[in-house]
Amino acid sequence: MTTIEIPGFRLYNQAIESTSFTTPAEVVSRMCAIQAQDYSMAKWAIGKRMAGATDVMVEAAADRGEILRTHLLRPTWHFVSSADIYWLLTLTAPRIKASMKARNRELELTPGLLVASFELFENSLSGGKHLTREELSVILQAANINTGDNRLSHILMEAELEGIVCSGRKKGSKLTYALLSERIPYRIMLTQDVSLAKLAGSYFTSHGPATVKDFAWWSGLAAADVRKAMELAKPGLISESIGDEQYWFSGQSAGIASNATSVHLLPAFDEFLISYKDRSSSLSLTHNRKAVSDNGIFRPIIVIDGQVAGLWKRTTKNDRVTIGTGFFHTPTPKQIKLVEAEAQAYGFFIGKKIEMGSYEL
Repeated sequence: MTTIEIPGFRLYNQAIESTSFTTPAEVVSRMCAIQAQDYSMAKWAIGKRMAGATDVMVEAAADRGEILRTHLLRPTWHFVSSADIYWLLTLTAPRIKASMKARNRELELTPGLLVASFELFENSLSGGKHLTREELSVILQAANINTGDNRLSHILMEAELEGIVCSGRKKGSKLTYALLSERIPYRIMLTQDVSLAKLAGSYFTSHGPATVKDFAWWSGLAAADVRKAMELAKPGLISESIGDEQYWFSGQSAGIASNATSVHLLPAFDEFLISYKDRSSSLSLTHNRKAVSDNGIFRPIIVIDGQVAGLWKRTTKNDRVTIGTGFFHTPTPKQIKLVEAEAQAYGFFIGKKIEMGSYEL
């Protein structure tokens, strides 16, 4: 394996280049977790890895609780499967909660206040109720709990990490929260060692080839836990060295050996880019700031033959969406046609007509 071949392996292992998955739960289970702070883009991240996917299908899976959106791993939103949420929270929540203590003190979110907030959530959501962020804020305020200055976000995140709330059904256009114990009444719990082995094995199978540094970044685990996870997962993995780096992946991996041009419109914060500490095999340093802002915003990317070749954006007007594209280098006519075909595939996913436009980089 060479550095040039790494993106092809990743496209295959992430089910971007080829997929047999037909349900959102299958995709999310394969990936273990999909970063999801941009909700609509995260749905496309799932849909891109499915055969014949539509936004309606992904939304329905989320409404049914087959996939859930919550905070775990690194302290940000992720989609996870209902089968994985309990062991993932048990494994990763303690470290995230520890990292939040200083900010909670600044916001005067005492342990007693958090417990009182959790009790209000449990009482308000009990019986299968699904409430929006705004509705929960009103409930807290009625109990004289201040929700300003980002306090509400921290209270809700703490409730997620405690396994009290998770994502609920959409209410109109608004996202909601529900009780995790009612949403997923069965608990799949694993020992610490089994969880570490499963997390590392899942990552390198679905994201490999990747380094231990990549896994540490993606998982958010402490260094000692990363070492333990690698020790436990290594028997099921193989590795190759490229220069000074050792890359790990599943023995079932298969790179893309084809002369055909590969083109993909990937969403903002897609795992193809964000899940690696070192992204240089797919994104040149020259164009890094165009694809990733200084404050960590990952933009929607155009990937050609495994390389980030440009950016795209969508502008919605009624039943039409304009896909604007901007390239780092002048694309070939064939590449332009394939980009347009990808845009139409996105249009099928969201159920809207697509028009092509430009994107000033």
